[in-house]
Amino acid sequence: MAINTVAHLNFQGQARAALEFYHSVFGGQLTVTTYGDFGMPAELPGATNVVFGQVVADNGFRIMAYDVPGPDAPVAQGTPTTHRENGVTITKEPFFLSVRGETVDEVGALWEGLAEDATVIEPYAPAQWAPAFGMLTDRFGITWILDVAAEYTPA
Repeated sequence: MAINTVAHLNFQGQARAALEFYHSVFGGQLTVTTYGDFGMPAELPGATNVVFGQVVADNGFRIMAYDVPGPDAPVAQGTPTTHRENGVTITKEPFFLSVRGETVDEVGALWEGLAEDATVIEPYAPAQWAPAFGMLTDRFGITWILDVAAEYTPA
């Protein structure tokens, strides 16, 4: 049996924009289905919101997202809570998304895409544990860690 773990992001009316943005950064196939596509009358609020969306790329990247229905949906977005202090990462976020690649250039291109209108927590640069590492919170309030896999040498 094979399984996959895929991040599923919850938004309040921003799922389409977020998925389109991630598609522009990572490539692949974009799928967006709205509540209206599933039969919600077009005149109702939220009919154009995303009930199912995903980006699936050949390089292994995959993410899902939807718009939580209702105006009072408990989805925290906006001001990032993660920052660096005295050499450590301080956060109240329950998770980060991590993207790891094989080369500094390949991951650097993804960094440049995600960094557009983002809050940079730790600039993309060489780190003690990796050829390159960076952390940012994107324009949709999602915090990403990007790094380059270090070459493993057994002891």
